[in-house]
This record gives sequence, structure tokens and C-alpha cells, in this order.
Amino acid sequence: MLTRIFLGWFSVMAVFGCDGMCASTRPDVHTDMQITSPAFTDGESIPTRHTCDGDDVSPRLDFTDIPERAQALVLIVDDPDAPRGTWVHWVYYDLPVGAGELPEGAGAPMPGEAGSPRHGRNDFSRLGYGGPCPPPGPAHRYFFKLYAVDAPLGLPEGATKAEVVAAMEDHVIGETQLMGRYARAE
Repeated sequence: MLTRIFLGWFSVMAVFGCDGMCASTRPDVHTDMQITSPAFTDGESIPTRHTCDGDDVSPRLDFTDIPERAQALVLIVDDPDAPRGTWVHWVYYDLPVGAGELPEGAGAPMPGEAGSPRHGRNDFSRLGYGGPCPPPGPAHRYFFKLYAVDAPLGLPEGATKAEVVAAMEDHVIGETQLMGRYARAE
């Protein structure tokens, strides 16, 4: 019975993209943070420009109400509706807390770029942003999850989502998310 309850809760977290780090399970995490985009509003369609059917450029993202204790930000973008399980589109970590935004196109790693912030490896097997690219059919949900952490992760460039999530354990002090949708014609 306990196994069934655990697996049921794990399934709920996987469906909603919590990475096992939902605010509802950790009351000490600051949830007043906000992530928004001028390209789309929460729950609405992501413009084609930001997908594999367009320019595949990351959208501008704005951040507000970052906790004062935050030392770095982490951004993870994924699609829990992918046919083979959650598909990772972008992992970006050790972002400075004072920036307040990521400009459009920030998901493209620059050759020779050194230091922080760092791009992780997405499920397209490359660094940086890979836009929505679902199979034809119903719209998929894309979660842009922003975490405030109390120390930079210090991981090398190219870390996976799993490595970033493991490094964030016990360091998340704030979190928020923005969800956009995208569908391709059948």
C-alpha cells in the first residue's frame, strides 16, 4: 500500500514537472518569485518563432521578487507530455540574481563563453535552448521553471538536468514557473 501511495505521488510530480522539488512539499521555499515573458502569457501558446518550426530562439524571460538570500538562479525548461517521458529543452544555471531578465536568444551558447552562467545539455544532445518540437497532434505543455538557490552550483558547462537537480538539493530557496503550450499540425 505504501509503495502504491509513493508511486502515485511520484506520478503526480512527474506529470506536473516538479522534479521532486514542489513548493507544496517544502513550505520554507519562497513562492512569491515570478517568471514572465512578453512573448506569451502563462498557459497560452508559445509563438512559432521560439520553436523548431521557426527560428528556434529562446524567448525573453523576466524575473521578479527573487529572494534576498539568493546567490544564483537556475532555469529548467521541459515538456512532460513528450511520448517517451519528460523531454528537457533547456538547462541554464548559475545565472546572476540581479539581471532581472534573460533577453531573447540567451539560450544560444556563445563560442568561447567562459564562467557563469552555464548551459547544460538538453535532450537534443546539445548545449543551450532547443525549442518546442512535439510530434503532430495535441498541444504539449512547456514548463519554464526558475529556481533561486543559496549558492552557485559550480557545475561544469554541459551538466544534465539530473545533475543540476541533484546539485540544487537543499539549496532551493525560491521557485516559480511559466507554462506555455505548443502544437504542430497533423
